Amino acid sequence: MVDQEHGPLGQNSDYPDQYDPGQLHGIARSLGREAIGVDDGPLPFYGEDIWNAYELSWLNERGKPMVALMEMRVPFDSPNIVESKSLKLYLGSFNQWQVETPQQIAETITQDVSAVVGAEVMVELTPLFQLGGFALSTLPGKCIDDLDVEAELYEVDASLLNTLEGETSEAYHSHLLRSCCPVTGQPDWASVVIEYQGTKICEEGLLKYLISFRNNQEFHEQCVERIFMDISRQCAPDRLTVYARYTRRGGIDINPVRSSEPLQQLNLRLIRQ
Repeated sequence: MVDQEHGPLGQNSDYPDQYDPGQLHGIARSLGREAIGVDDGPLPFYGEDIWNAYELSWLNERGKPMVALMEMRVPFDSPNIVESKSLKLYLGSFNQWQVETPQQIAETITQDVSAVVGAEVMVELTPLFQLGGFALSTLPGKCIDDLDVEAELYEVDASLLNTLEGETSEAYHSHLLRSCCPVTGQPDWASVVIEYQGTKICEEGLLKYLISFRNNQEFHEQCVERIFMDISRQCAPDRLTVYARYTRRGGIDINPVRSSEPLQQLNLRLIRQ
């Protein structure tokens, strides 16, 4: 039986190979935002969730398999997110579906996912032959992973965040972020960037705070929003952006960004992705 809150996640599932938009399942963002004190009023951040799917395939009009890389951007203010396993099943349902052009696939995905999340998503397909010059990216700012900190807390503790004297504008990044799926308990691994302007944030406290997510059970989007809200409340920066790059699961990675200002985030690609 499918869990009505989380869809097929954590359930045994049949994998369709004929187009089936009914596989898609939405989860209300409000479920995670209530836990971090974000109410139904104006949201305290901007951003989007950048999805990449690496296992998209379909048949052309002559029955020949086609493959492409899919990028999908879901706006931060959509009422729902799309559950990742349901998206995997949905994309898999294109495998034996014959269409005339890749544009038809992109338009179909846009229409179906937009209906589920309650807002217009952006979908772009890139044929693999266009990725010949594809290069890995590096994250902006200073990596704080080599700091010799003593880590004892593995449940989120915002009190680890603190500030020092002086104003600054800088960026930090860490590859040590790990959280767990709230349904299956499986670990989710990520690199995260914190860019801010304001009173200087203590590097050691920030790293210990990020490590404290290690046993936290929340979806990717909720973790990034929690980081944004905790830093906002504890450190009160004038400007803040939090951007996480999660490793893929089931051929899909999800990369949320939340910012105090509207922005267009580059879809970076890291070594673990």
